[in-house]
Amino acid sequence: MRFLFVHQNFPGQYLHLLRYLAAAKRHEILFLTDDNQNVISGVRKLVYRLGREPSKDAHRNLREIEPAMIRAEAVARAATQLRGLGFQPDIIIGHHGWGEMLDLCDVWPGAPMLGYFEFFYHTDGLDVGFDPEFPTAPQMLSNIRVKNTVNLLALNLPGHGQTPTRFQHATYPDWARPRIAIIPEGADLELCQPDPAAAKTPFTLKGITIAPGEKLVTFVARDLEPYRGYHVMMRALPHLFRARRDLRVILVGGDGVSYGAKLATGSWRDHFINEMKGRYDESRVHFVGRIDYGDYRRLLQRSDAHVYLTYPFVASWSLREALASGCAVIGSDTEPVREFIRDGENGLLAPFLDPARVAERVLSVLEDRALSARLRANARRYAERHLAMANYLDAMAGLIERVSGMRPEMLTPRPVPKTRPRAKTGSRR
Repeated sequence: MRFLFVHQNFPGQYLHLLRYLAAAKRHEILFLTDDNQNVISGVRKLVYRLGREPSKDAHRNLREIEPAMIRAEAVARAATQLRGLGFQPDIIIGHHGWGEMLDLCDVWPGAPMLGYFEFFYHTDGLDVGFDPEFPTAPQMLSNIRVKNTVNLLALNLPGHGQTPTRFQHATYPDWARPRIAIIPEGADLELCQPDPAAAKTPFTLKGITIAPGEKLVTFVARDLEPYRGYHVMMRALPHLFRARRDLRVILVGGDGVSYGAKLATGSWRDHFINEMKGRYDESRVHFVGRIDYGDYRRLLQRSDAHVYLTYPFVASWSLREALASGCAVIGSDTEPVREFIRDGENGLLAPFLDPARVAERVLSVLEDRALSARLRANARRYAERHLAMANYLDAMAGLIERVSGMRPEMLTPRPVPKTRPRAKTGSRR
């Protein structure tokens, strides 16, 4: 088959699909993207160039729409060049979030299109207004509604859509849901798996060494910000250290803002460090910034308790990878997390807005070896049952066939055993 993928940050959500399609060595795979350094063998990356910068004096409600239109124009211009070279895709697959796919139906009329629908914004009931500490100014409600402009334009394009979770699917209007398939995204269960030896040897990350006997609490986000519960994690620290002095805490994440509002000056990371200064043992809390994927996987394997918090918003890949790694996960009792974690079965849930309760649930895992072993084993079993890459690839192949009329051949991953010896997942403390 001839595939055209589109995403402004190659490879985006398509990393695993691209790898297995390319490994089959049966397809022509082109990927239109903004410029970055990422490469995948067997995938031809083509960079589109934006025609101009967005206007600096645009109305605040147009500050996302105009860049989307500029991207749509740039992608269509690059696609027209491809068409002139004789390229005709059997299917176009891409993310609708940045407007890149809006004009491709004009370049290749009738070409099957499969678009990724990530989230439909609401002015209440989801992320907006969830955290009373950060209220939404009334004048911003119109901006939130306008954020769905590209979503709504995309829903009126020909073709079909996909989204990874029931929660995300439910954010879309009733009339749109029949056109959006739920395709759960998996995790690489061979890369992300428990390592029973991890807690028995010293663990070193960016010059920080965790001894085998120390209890390690981990927290991971792309950026340390309120949407991902960074402020809650920071406020949980005094509760944790009052109960135990042998803890070490590693927080992974950048200083930027991926979601929500920015501070007028400085970073959310520093803001809450300053708020909590002197209220916990700072020598035992480590901010390591962003780390490479290998270190991140080893960190999950070494973690004694992993905290994952989020507003009612899109769940991170790190939640799935933590479950696959056999982490004892303490998650926020919010709908996107409840889709993955059953409280007391494959993880623990705590109210997002209650740092003391988050700390209490972390401590219960650290102090109850039987509970920790059960949660870890069940987390891995859940991943093997629901997050196996073969399941994701088969579902994607079926959806591609439904949309294009052609079933792609792809290299299927090696099966992972449905169960593992109890010592494999239960021996880590």
